[in-house]
Amino acid sequence: MKERLATRALLVVSCLVLVTRGIDARSNMQRENSSQIITNRQLNTTITMEGGDVFGCIDVNLQPSFDHPLLKDHKIQMKPSSLPIGHNIPSPVLHVVSQARLPIVECPIGMVPILRNDGRDQRATHITEQVINMDDQLEEAGIKYRDDFYGVRATINVYGPKVKKDSKDLSQSGIQIDNGPRGHVESIAACYSVAPSFVGDSFVRFHVAWRGILNKTCYDHTCPGFVEVSHNVGLGGRILLVSVYNGPQFAINILIFKDPKTKNWWVTYGEENTPIGYWPSSLFSYIKDKGNFSYWGGHVSGPTASSDSPQIGSGHFASEGNGKAAFMRNIQIVDGNNKLVTPNRYKDVVGTSDTSKYSVDGYEVNNHGIHMYYGGPGNFV
Repeated sequence: MKERLATRALLVVSCLVLVTRGIDARSNMQRENSSQIITNRQLNTTITMEGGDVFGCIDVNLQPSFDHPLLKDHKIQMKPSSLPIGHNIPSPVLHVVSQARLPIVECPIGMVPILRNDGRDQRATHITEQVINMDDQLEEAGIKYRDDFYGVRATINVYGPKVKKDSKDLSQSGIQIDNGPRGHVESIAACYSVAPSFVGDSFVRFHVAWRGILNKTCYDHTCPGFVEVSHNVGLGGRILLVSVYNGPQFAINILIFKDPKTKNWWVTYGEENTPIGYWPSSLFSYIKDKGNFSYWGGHVSGPTASSDSPQIGSGHFASEGNGKAAFMRNIQIVDGNNKLVTPNRYKDVVGTSDTSKYSVDGYEVNNHGIHMYYGGPGNFV
């Protein structure tokens, strides 16, 4: 397929930082340390994970989400009222790919896991406030889509891109939904990221992120808003079983959709669409009704993301194909009838910000959605 060069994103989500249309993120970065958030809450147990992550298990009804001023008297929804039509239609298995394992924490039923990595939280807060601003550099490779819709999904090939430990840059891949006018864009996203300067290691980590009516950027449980219902998915934790170049491949299925009854925006994962949690509709104004922009792919951001760029995906160009380049497939949207459908190919823009560093290839459209390979080495050559 002939690759079309994409213009720079007007809004790009980093699952550690939301950088929006010319807004200096420092003025809105009122982050909280997640360990401080749960200090005065009743902990059932503390669990140390492989790699050193520490999670606390908190009663689902006492989680920090309900400290949000817009969630006063919010009644928790423990599962979606329904899933989009077509969620259970199997797609063809083109190549052998296993499910990546999200950070699974064995909290008791009725509890939710909250990351308590004190030092890493403090480091992330400090660095974010110091270096993430409107002057940050940005590179990207993926698909932008503009139309009205009520959800998105994709199967995301999980790799561990290389990011220099002292660069204060990050690399992430995921899916994103936006709506709203310039300066007031609201966003929700789910992704994996590698951000050594933020979290103190180079592990691949799973995140959700959002920006709502209060014009404040948030991720995971670092500030209140996202309501988790899963008793074992540790947001911000390490993803195990990542893909190996020319070796075993692992992916995660992610679905973000608007509940047609409650209007809440849900995130599910895996082949069974297991619920993780949701963003209550009261957090939003513009995206409360629907999304009108989506992004599927990867990007790098930070002070040297263009001048000394990290890797995206596997760190190899998309033309290398299966087993060597990162992919996203089964890319679909949820239409006004709550049905998963293939996006309109005439409303997307496919490409990269710098073809010497990253590429998109293998773009295909079928009844099961869109497929693409994407990524590249950046300046790691």
